Amino acid sequence: MPLFNKKSPFILLLLFSLLINFILRIVLMLHPITQSHFSLFESFKIFSFGFLSDVFIFIIGSLFLFLYLIFLSDSKYLKPYGYIIFGLYLFLFLYILSGKSILTEYGGSLPQVGLIFIGIKTFLFGLLLFIPKYRSKIRYILFVITIFIYVLVIIQNAVSEFFFWNEFGVRYNFIAVDYLIYTNTVIGNIMESYPVIPLFSVIGLISIVSTFYIAKNTKNYLQNLPNFVVKIKNLAVYSVAFTISLIAIPFLAKQQNSENVFANELQANGIHKFYLAFMNSELEYDKFYKSLSDEEAFAILKNQIPNINTNSILRTIKNDSTEIHKNVVLITVESLSAEFLEEYGNEKKLTPFLDSLAHKSLQFTNLYAVGNRTVRGLESVTLCLPPMAGESVVKRKDNKNKFTTGSLFKNRNYSVKFLYGGDAYFDNMQDFFGGNDYEIFDKKLFKPSEVSFSNIWGVCDEDMYKKAITLMNEESKLGKPFFNHIMSVSNHRPFTYPEGKIDIPSNSKSRKGGVKYTDYALKQFFKMAEKQSWFKNTVFVILADHCASSSGKTELPINKYRIPCMIYSPEFIKPSECNTLMSQIDVMPTLFGLLNFSYESKFYGQDVFQSDYKPRALIATYQDLGLIKDNVLTVLSPGKKAKQFQMILKPKGKQDQNFQVMYDEKLMQNQRADLINETISYYQTTAKLLKDKKLDK
Repeated sequence: MPLFNKKSPFILLLLFSLLINFILRIVLMLHPITQSHFSLFESFKIFSFGFLSDVFIFIIGSLFLFLYLIFLSDSKYLKPYGYIIFGLYLFLFLYILSGKSILTEYGGSLPQVGLIFIGIKTFLFGLLLFIPKYRSKIRYILFVITIFIYVLVIIQNAVSEFFFWNEFGVRYNFIAVDYLIYTNTVIGNIMESYPVIPLFSVIGLISIVSTFYIAKNTKNYLQNLPNFVVKIKNLAVYSVAFTISLIAIPFLAKQQNSENVFANELQANGIHKFYLAFMNSELEYDKFYKSLSDEEAFAILKNQIPNINTNSILRTIKNDSTEIHKNVVLITVESLSAEFLEEYGNEKKLTPFLDSLAHKSLQFTNLYAVGNRTVRGLESVTLCLPPMAGESVVKRKDNKNKFTTGSLFKNRNYSVKFLYGGDAYFDNMQDFFGGNDYEIFDKKLFKPSEVSFSNIWGVCDEDMYKKAITLMNEESKLGKPFFNHIMSVSNHRPFTYPEGKIDIPSNSKSRKGGVKYTDYALKQFFKMAEKQSWFKNTVFVILADHCASSSGKTELPINKYRIPCMIYSPEFIKPSECNTLMSQIDVMPTLFGLLNFSYESKFYGQDVFQSDYKPRALIATYQDLGLIKDNVLTVLSPGKKAKQFQMILKPKGKQDQNFQVMYDEKLMQNQRADLINETISYYQTTAKLLKDKKLDK
């Protein structure tokens, strides 16, 4: 079979990949960071099982190469098939170019990427169709380019794995996944850390030489393209190999069971480890971050959160007054940075309603979001715990039956709902909230007549709020209080919304429009709510899930974590300002204090109005874990690193000092060990309690 003989491009690329991975294992084994000796059996497993893993991973990863090779043909350019295929390509190109394709709904650069890809495919197919005289030369050039891309990826991956090992002493993990998210930061770090030009020059040179050798020795494949019968046989063989690979890869991963961690890592395939990290999205705290003994960590935590039990966060919250069982509506607003509001210095009047509502509410002026993704915001007001390294608990497998704000309401005979205008399947919200006794209401349950506008993210906020009013009217008839958690969607790319609602056209697709429409929709919601019988007996909590962006000059630019928050209930809450430094995880425990709830708490969040509360805020990315306290930002990073920055206020505009959000972060040479240990205590104990299932309800 031409595709699988010893001089086919498929086989030579497989051999090349195996050679590079063999060399990589040798280099990593001899690396100074690999402080370990290997037994004969461990060495055998590293190279034999590693070899098999590399073979099966290549088979999976070469799917597109296989499809490219098997579809090489002259018959598809014959009349009329060639013209029909070319017409279909042209139609698809014009469809995307029209700006009305499904790719446009997603916003960002996706339409441009799609247009470029289809444009290139159309152009190349046209060349091969209309210039048959040069078809063989053009095909060979494309063949060489394809080989070069695969060779470059194989070499580049090996180099990347080396530098990752050089930094962390392991194969790819969730930090590598995180690097894809924070591309600008990573590229900047690489540019400053390594001799990029010489390094890339060497990689390029090796790739060109290797491509030349493989292309020269596989040129015969193009000159004797397999016929249809042979292609079917090739497809059958590859399908069997692909299926075996899917079964063998997880089996081989289970054989990484040595007590020697380095042996397991060397035996593994880096690409498969990346896939597992992407799917599992967790970082083991003790393995990658500074730590203390558990006893010391919990002892330090007890100084910050009094009355907790030994090696636990469990404590009794006791209120002397009678509990107040008012309805509660929690609205987490998509990407609402504090800097969008007038009080925080914005002069563009993007949030006139929220600006006015703030003066009628209990307003928390010094509040920080825990992270920079919606799942982090949802986690913070539901579980009230510090953000963990890796992925949010919302997206982890062990995310059910937790001690949540919803469970507290449920125990008081509240009806508990999570309302979302999009598809709750996104970001694992359905699995998380459904697994924690929330009734879920999302886009799938809207009737066509209830949708006036929608985009890829879901129905517009107005439609969601109208539906929420209808649901709450029904709930109020049941004779028991309700807790509804509403997540908004409109302030999200592509920033489209119904026309004629605000003075910024929807087709401008601007962040300003998204913010202003979000504010407008909230105004309409409260206009409707004020007319309902349950309004006077309801407490509204409005806060952002996270800021609109999180990039900055430092790992954790604190101005990118400052969010607005207000509690509004005209018959119950007096308008005032709370200027105390606090975290997003403190919002709901503070609300429970206002409602005089007494309960056994497993929350790290605290009632900020209690005398024993010590001001602090917790902020994080997927890998950098931070604590703000005493005008110092402490950051824990993988590799057991710790940095501290002095926070120096940069006054901007004429707004009140309580609403200033800009700070310089000056790296501290003399670190405060007490704050480092306190930061460790928050994150280490949370990781342990989650692992030991001590935060379950």
